Amino acid sequence: MRVAVVSGGDPGHVVPAIALCLRFLEAGDTPFLLTGDRWIAPAARSGITASRVHGLALADLRGCEDLGSELHSQAAALATALVPQLESLAPDLVVCDVLALGASLAAELLGVPWAQLSPHPLYEPSRWLPPMGSGLAPGTGVRGRMRDTVLRAFTARSIRQGDRQRALVRQEIGLSARGPGPAVRLIATLPALEVPRPDWPANAHVVGPLLWEASEDLMVPPPGDAPLVMIAPSTAWTGARGMASMTLEALQGLGVRAVVSTFAPPDDVPSWARSGPGRQDELLRQSSLLVCGGGHGMLVKALRAGVPVVVVPGGGDQWEMANRVARQGSGVIVRPSTVDSLRDAVVRVLGDPGFAAAASRAASLEGVRDPVEVCRAAVTAGVR
Repeated sequence: MRVAVVSGGDPGHVVPAIALCLRFLEAGDTPFLLTGDRWIAPAARSGITASRVHGLALADLRGCEDLGSELHSQAAALATALVPQLESLAPDLVVCDVLALGASLAAELLGVPWAQLSPHPLYEPSRWLPPMGSGLAPGTGVRGRMRDTVLRAFTARSIRQGDRQRALVRQEIGLSARGPGPAVRLIATLPALEVPRPDWPANAHVVGPLLWEASEDLMVPPPGDAPLVMIAPSTAWTGARGMASMTLEALQGLGVRAVVSTFAPPDDVPSWARSGPGRQDELLRQSSLLVCGGGHGMLVKALRAGVPVVVVPGGGDQWEMANRVARQGSGVIVRPSTVDSLRDAVVRVLGDPGFAAAASRAASLEGVRDPVEVCRAAVTAGVR
């Protein structure tokens, strides 16, 4: 099977896309990764055929008056740029990152089935849940259900507006106002981070986290046998700023060692800390605690390693993920973040083995599907 996998350049999205390509390769299929410049060479080093997509990089839309309209316009431009590129690859399936709407439009224009890759839990609106991003658990009892109904009403207008904008863009590029949607949805998360819902889509399958290490370098932690605290600042522009330096200040005097995992070169840190790029899976195997911004990719890496977390969430879906982790019992939230609040959270998690036990429970992959098998079944069903 020939598969084109399209993803933007944000690490939280392209890393699962690369991991999925590797799964296809291992299964004997032929994947092609279409993404931003930064990831072409790293993907090639892993044996993946990758090329740049023109029009994939989103413009900086912070402060935009009508974000939805601009995003849909960019999707139309991406679809137009992608059509000849996809046509030359002749894929049997196009896998589109959840943010790469233009890739799904291009697949439709070519008459090729497409799958949606969600590098996080299913964020589709549900009439049984509070709006995604609220961080709230589903309401119980009359008051709880009423609360969720009211909150969903607040977001319904935006959802309808997005549907109208999408319909207009589809018609502008020659498609019908409403499309058939993805043949299948790959939900690349841990079952422990999902929220049950009676209206779970029939074509959505939890396939477990899709993890890949962007760096082959090995960072050597500071010497000693004191607990190691790993700090992973958010890579998203919505992430909390200054978290690494604040956390290092909070750790001062606690008798721990620390590593700051970044894509940047090593920075000046205290003698009991290290900073810079390095394989995060190796660091987590040695860590007693992770302090991070709440991005899904970093959280599932920690939980798969059985490492509890202190989460300093920024914007976007980080608040949602932070609350799911806290409810599961494997971490605590620090918001607003101060040196004192961070120190208290670190001391609390390191001092209570219940957090590590909950992280180990969250690591379970029981019930997940193989994404390759799911995609093959979708293509076979479409051919019949």
